Amino acid sequence: MSLAYAYPASRFEPAVVPDLNDRGIREQLSASAIKGFFRLAQAWKLRDEDACTLLGGLSSSAYYEWKKKPAKVLEVDRITRISYLLGIYKALHILYGDDLADNWVSMPNTNLLFGGKTPLSYMLSGGLPAMQILRQLLDARRGGV
Repeated sequence: MSLAYAYPASRFEPAVVPDLNDRGIREQLSASAIKGFFRLAQAWKLRDEDACTLLGGLSSSAYYEWKKKPAKVLEVDRITRISYLLGIYKALHILYGDDLADNWVSMPNTNLLFGGKTPLSYMLSGGLPAMQILRQLLDARRGGV
């Protein structure tokens, strides 16, 4: 039995996923990703130490250099982290008003995932997998999944 008939053909074009292993693509995305991250850090009122942790343990000196000159080409891990964080930021702004969206990550949360802690502490301790799970949770809440 052929599985070709199991599912109807999609009417949507497949999403184009950028090849982050390609340095040229990362060069195109990096400056705007860094600028977006700093806007997010300001909106979320992140401490510099927490921002460095979310970026995968970036050193303070590198962090301040990024602030001065955001033209650095990001590694795959860092651009992926920023992508998840910006997706979380966007989902929060779709779900809630601006004030709540920007404060949500710093508010204690009773969802079993967070155990009464803040979503920010969840991401700080869980790293990239926690960011991915949080992004999926928010996308599901807004009906994007």
